[in-house]
Amino acid sequence: MRTAAFLYPWDVVGDPDAARRIAELGVQQVTLAAAYHSTRALTPRHPRHRVVTARHAAVLYPPDADRWAGRALRPYPQEWTAGPDPFGEAARALTDAGLEVHSWVVLAHNGRLGAERPAIAVRNAYGDRYPWAPCIARPEVRAYLRDLAAEAATRPGARGTELESCGWYGLAHLHAHDKISGVPLSGAAQYLMSLCFCEVCEAGYDGLGVRARDVRGAVVRALEPVWTGAGGSEGPSGGGRAGEWREVEKLLGGELSGLVRGWREAAARTLRREVVAAVRGAAGDRFRVLLHADPAPHRCGANVGADPADVLADTDGVVVPCTGDEAARTDALAPFAEVRAQPAAPDAPVLAANLTIVTAMGGSPGTLAADAAHAAALGAGELRLYHAGLAGDGDLAAVRRELATVRRNTARNSVA
Repeated sequence: MRTAAFLYPWDVVGDPDAARRIAELGVQQVTLAAAYHSTRALTPRHPRHRVVTARHAAVLYPPDADRWAGRALRPYPQEWTAGPDPFGEAARALTDAGLEVHSWVVLAHNGRLGAERPAIAVRNAYGDRYPWAPCIARPEVRAYLRDLAAEAATRPGARGTELESCGWYGLAHLHAHDKISGVPLSGAAQYLMSLCFCEVCEAGYDGLGVRARDVRGAVVRALEPVWTGAGGSEGPSGGGRAGEWREVEKLLGGELSGLVRGWREAAARTLRREVVAAVRGAAGDRFRVLLHADPAPHRCGANVGADPADVLADTDGVVVPCTGDEAARTDALAPFAEVRAQPAAPDAPVLAANLTIVTAMGGSPGTLAADAAHAAALGAGELRLYHAGLAGDGDLAAVRRELATVRRNTARNSVA
């Protein structure tokens, strides 16, 4: 199976051994961050630092001044990694080590942008703004995301791209020093807390024949049992992704929930198509465009909810979160595999299983070979490893051993 590891440029820049170390894991590709959100990241092997604090969302290359001149929404340059072009420097080192580089581009997730321009951010049913979540229904946000994707995805040295957060973002964010877990929220409740009521979205609801104030009122009433502790939406939803949506329909009513979902899915689908077209227009032929995706269209976040048939028609494939047990992997991968052409077909979309390899982050690098085999049985043809820069030495040693087993198993199956 073709395998790629996620990395940040600061994992490589300033560490002359980093590229070789990653190549020795047995991966063929690195998915390297070109535009990323704020984070505090451990760098356990770097000779110059142990922690990198990316204070705000930024691009990790020099943005084109002409492209962004005079525009209110524009990317922020980074200031925490030495050199004018950390992505380019890291990409060259990784390529020299024999690795193929693809860009990793985070789109609709930018806390600084929403803090400085709150009008563009998602506004929930209570009127609260989510500065980390620009509303993707807004024309100015869509124009910004299209141009950001075209610029960040097609950096020199990149052979393809993986687009994260190319759709709706909502309540779930893991914001700095989060204090929102005092009242447990089911998946359905998180969805209701993520619905946007900015003026553009309210006009969208009105255009579908339902008054926005009625939608907002229905959401507030549906969430009231959560805050009072009277039952309703507390705790996890049963039945996985499908169970979440059944609960939403129960809380809002089938007709109203369908209208809201239709508006949001249309906004996400058209944004995805515009972004992919912009990337392909900038990159030319033979440039692979993948989407970090979830097969439940109502879901928000880094792995955006998308109808499997639609997203596989719009892109070259998907990267799907698969950390967890076999049931979780099946729930995530099977809907994409069911609508995809046979994986052996030359033009079949990519289905990549994303597995966490950092034990302290809930990963299981010691079972990587078994997890990869299960993902392959579900139709996955590639692996993604999150995250080779964050993993400790013991985790990386396990990855090397497990990937060697994956290669042996693949060779044995090919002969058979």
